[in-house]
Amino acid sequence: MKNYTTQAIRNVVLLGSTKAGKTSLAEAMLYEGKVIDRRGTIEDKNTVSDFNDFEKTNQRSIYATPLYAEFMEKKINFIDAPGADDFIGGAFAAFKVCDSGILVINAQQGVEVGTEIIMRHASKHNLPIIIAVNQLDTEKADWEMVQTSLRESLGNAIVNVQFPVNAGPKFDGFVDVLMQKYYHFKDENGTREDLPIPAELADKAAQYRAELTERAAEFDDALMEKFFDTGELTDDEIRKGLNRGIVQGKLYPVFCVSARRDIGVKRLMEFLGRVAPSPEGTTNSTIDGKAVECKAEGPVSIFIYKNDVEKNLGEVSYFKVMSGKLTAGVELEDAASGNKERLSAIYAVAGQKKEPVNELCAGDFGCAVKLKNGRSGITLSETGSGIVYEKVVYPAPKYTCAIKAKVQQDDQKLGDALKKITSTDPTVVVEYSRELRQTILNCNGEQQLNIVKGILTNDYKLDVEIFAPKVPYRETITKVAAAQYRHKKQSGGAGQFGEVHLIVCPAEGELNTKFKIDGKDTVLNVKTQEVTDLEWGGKLEFYNCVVGGAIDLGFMPAILKGIKEKMTEGPLTGSYARDIRVFVYDGKMHPVDSKEIAFIIAGRNAFKEAFRNAGPKILEPIYDVEVMTPSEYQGAVMSDLQNRRGMLGDMGADKGFAILKARVPLAELYRYSTTLSSLTSGSATFSMKFADYQPVPGDVQEKLLKEYQDTDEEE
Repeated sequence: MKNYTTQAIRNVVLLGSTKAGKTSLAEAMLYEGKVIDRRGTIEDKNTVSDFNDFEKTNQRSIYATPLYAEFMEKKINFIDAPGADDFIGGAFAAFKVCDSGILVINAQQGVEVGTEIIMRHASKHNLPIIIAVNQLDTEKADWEMVQTSLRESLGNAIVNVQFPVNAGPKFDGFVDVLMQKYYHFKDENGTREDLPIPAELADKAAQYRAELTERAAEFDDALMEKFFDTGELTDDEIRKGLNRGIVQGKLYPVFCVSARRDIGVKRLMEFLGRVAPSPEGTTNSTIDGKAVECKAEGPVSIFIYKNDVEKNLGEVSYFKVMSGKLTAGVELEDAASGNKERLSAIYAVAGQKKEPVNELCAGDFGCAVKLKNGRSGITLSETGSGIVYEKVVYPAPKYTCAIKAKVQQDDQKLGDALKKITSTDPTVVVEYSRELRQTILNCNGEQQLNIVKGILTNDYKLDVEIFAPKVPYRETITKVAAAQYRHKKQSGGAGQFGEVHLIVCPAEGELNTKFKIDGKDTVLNVKTQEVTDLEWGGKLEFYNCVVGGAIDLGFMPAILKGIKEKMTEGPLTGSYARDIRVFVYDGKMHPVDSKEIAFIIAGRNAFKEAFRNAGPKILEPIYDVEVMTPSEYQGAVMSDLQNRRGMLGDMGADKGFAILKARVPLAELYRYSTTLSSLTSGSATFSMKFADYQPVPGDVQEKLLKEYQDTDEEE
């Protein structure tokens, strides 16, 4: 492979809903770029990008696959990204390293829900978009329907570079109004004839050309002036205007394609080479706020956007050269950790095909194998440059469950397997909750969960259980209560003795030290105080009000320790307790038997008794949920949220979608993504974010207390 300059590189991500034909388009691009000499198909399970066993079985893309094609003295790097929202992480990684995207539209369906979802994500990342209307050779292909749906979704930003001839099973060509030619295809292998535009299509072509010219002129003052003067622009001037409109995100050129028959793919690639933005001159932000320009003259730096484990190679790290020229054998540094890494060999990547290269210029894609620190999100840069790029920010997981091995002896093996899975797919997040004493698995939906389970079963030979996680409730109090506890233990030798008298009340409002103790109004005198911000939220205020030396000051830390121990396992449900004031006002000690352990136990049990008499209340986590659903499903979604004890809030609308906001208890959100998909035929999306803790209703509290009591009895 020849070396390509930054200006000659194009980095593109293939986007679109499931079944739009992205993988078929990738095959055709590989074929036109001479990377393969025969195009595979999804049905035959022999495509370059969907080479994973799960992808072959499901006949859909699950992982984003980096590919390349050499075409017209350009190198086109492209990433085939999955269409399902459950696997959106691949697209997000591509947004970080690609300079434009091809949005693939199914000519039978037009703009689908998946199209809308991916366009919203692409828009937030300011990704320039080119549209390829695919499957124009199918029975139900409908060009006019596609046009209508595109304009409804994207408005006047749509501009047609081409229009099809004989859309449907007889589709065999299209008119290109930029090139002012009719491209006719003679066979199934993309063999085309470049012909004059037929007379019967001349008027339509002239109309499309005039619209294309006017839209291209909008983004350059000189072009606009010439257009007003002459009404025309040259082809190169149109390309210049289109480039500016695309880069600004205000123009979406539309192309005609049948990827299965390789119709229109070569022309699309020509456009990419001539008009799509190159990485040259773009900048990337570092974690310290600096901007590093993508150019060959700068210090060498690469960003690893994906890593994988391949059976024959081991760990593979896929990267983009963000600046400088990368050469095989160079030693780079992970400036964040100080670790050194030698890239003994570097490769150009087309799926499983890895071609050794000596050099990759700024903007190019490549991979290296068996790096010590080759995880996704890592920056490797020239020693001393200090360059560390911002990592990819993935969407928050929407599906949470607990997981454990069916055989307890496999727990360690399960932990190791999950660690490897999360290293190759950052959208799968695993954590062990000390509070819940469960391993929590977070992912984007049930489809992704099923893939994780499949990997554990097939690759690691593990049987696992998936179930609803416990809810991280909190416990607090609503009124004042007092208690005392004496711990006395005698066992022949030295004994244990400690007695603690204390008062508890909610940690809210101004500090009040006036209480009724043994029927008498008493004002406590605070000697020392300690306020602890609890790691699980809320606080503990501890006040030493002991007078007359009833308890030595040296035993106060032991009493506080006992109270904190009990707060990690609240008296009601074993959940964390929070927002409590404790006043230790009296007690007793023994000159010989009083020890730290005695006051730990006395403090813990006095607190437990007082807590139970202080109007204890269980708090539950509340989440802000935002649902985006087609308007026809709005009623069903609202009803379901209310059935989940949700409190509906603001409502809005966006391009035919209703936007619903609600506050919903976490306890009611298990498998919500699956239910929402069922209610809306997969057309709705949602996000959720922790809001605060609120008291549970009385009936829910009674149920939780009963469940905890039953669990205690079983144990």
